[in-house]
Amino acid sequence: MAEVPRVRHLVANYGDRFHQRCFTDHEWEYAHRYADPSARLAARFAGKEAVMKSLGAGWRRIHWRDIEITGGGAPRVNLRGTAADRAEIIGVTKVLVTITHTNDHALVFAMALGD
Repeated sequence: MAEVPRVRHLVANYGDRFHQRCFTDHEWEYAHRYADPSARLAARFAGKEAVMKSLGAGWRRIHWRDIEITGGGAPRVNLRGTAADRAEIIGVTKVLVTITHTNDHALVFAMALGD
């Protein structure tokens, strides 16, 4: 779960740094199609954390930008770098996410699947 107002504050005060540390260009561009990108960025931020946890790791072992959550329709998770390496080590072949958000909160569930 992520608080939308907190993400709004981070975007306003640390926009480019927040983008470069946490989001892929695709995620950033998708969220900025909307007048207020905060809810969608909060959802992606919460999603990345949920994916890390589903892989049994956290942000100290997996880079934020190594997880990409697509938008526009059913969300998909793309893993690369440290996230893809972790998934391979533990036998995860796919990660599913479900996303919902309100004006104040974004909530994401992630499930890591293997063969």
